[in-house]
Amino acid sequence: MKIQAAVLFGVREPFRIETVELGEPRAGEVLVKMAAAGICRSDWHLVTGATRHPLPVVPGHEGAGRVEGTGPAVEGLAVGDLVTLNWAPACGRCYYCRAGKPNLCATCLEPVWSGGLLDGTTRLSLAGQRLYHFCALAAMAEYAVVPAASCVKMDSRLPPTVAALIGCAVATGVGAVLNTAHLPAGSQVAVFGAGGIGLNIIQAARLAGAASVIAIEPQSARQALAGECGASHVLAPGPRTVAAIKDLCDGRGADYVFEAVGDPQVQQACVEAARPGGTIILAGLAPMDSRTELAAAALARQEKTIKGSYYGSTVPARDFPQYGKYCLDGQLDPQRLISQTYPLQQINQAYQDMLATRIARGMILFD
Repeated sequence: MKIQAAVLFGVREPFRIETVELGEPRAGEVLVKMAAAGICRSDWHLVTGATRHPLPVVPGHEGAGRVEGTGPAVEGLAVGDLVTLNWAPACGRCYYCRAGKPNLCATCLEPVWSGGLLDGTTRLSLAGQRLYHFCALAAMAEYAVVPAASCVKMDSRLPPTVAALIGCAVATGVGAVLNTAHLPAGSQVAVFGAGGIGLNIIQAARLAGAASVIAIEPQSARQALAGECGASHVLAPGPRTVAAIKDLCDGRGADYVFEAVGDPQVQQACVEAARPGGTIILAGLAPMDSRTELAAAALARQEKTIKGSYYGSTVPARDFPQYGKYCLDGQLDPQRLISQTYPLQQINQAYQDMLATRIARGMILFD
């Protein structure tokens, strides 16, 4: 079938809207009519080259839509089901899947990062030229063929925009708090960055019963949004940021510090802002070749713990529906993060708005 899709042909080039050919779903695959796809910095890393990926590629990894059809050997999904797309499909059999860490599935990692679906092939082409799928999804298109393992059935009452956010920003931020940190009630928390991930960390920290949540964010509109999402204190970053955090945490530093930016210098500040015995959770994705310098002696002497959080340590089949319930119950409000919506044809403007911090989260709407 012919569909409209955004395509990135080269690093530092704009996305181009093209009419491309989408093949039929094969065994274990699902055809999804896209409803919404989020404007996330992870897709922008394709443009800058910070994320190395085969090109040309159809981007989009945070999305939701309705099942339009299925290939053979697909169970539990029916035409019309609302699904949130999971950008880390898992085999269910490898060491990591059996250990309850499907976000680290080793079997699916290679085909996904090669730009194909799980069988290593693609369903997208343009004038006979193969196009690659970002994260085995390619969600910036009217329709997508994705692995069944990438589809999580959601409550039909959820707005598709919220269902889309659950697939990345919510899962990464809320999961960092509930799954990676297992945040104890009464904790003092600092969150560096109040973008899509950071704002969900703030909401989840409140959900978990944090005593205080300190947000560190340079952009004034996002500072206000951090307060609306539950931050008890909002700071602009500067030379005294770490000292200010310690002042607000009885002079010791925060019990848990979350980094939601993906910047090595910010990561260093997070380590300094944690109290002795505290925990630092790195949830932001830094460029692949980046390095962070850490004060090794202080880590040992002060017994600080640094943990990575990839996709919020998410188990999608378990967590996505639960996050949907939190949204329907009013305990989480990711819709608040959506500053503006765009048609697919305005994808480049949407990313410029993101880079200029004019939006907390933008959303492409397809209908």
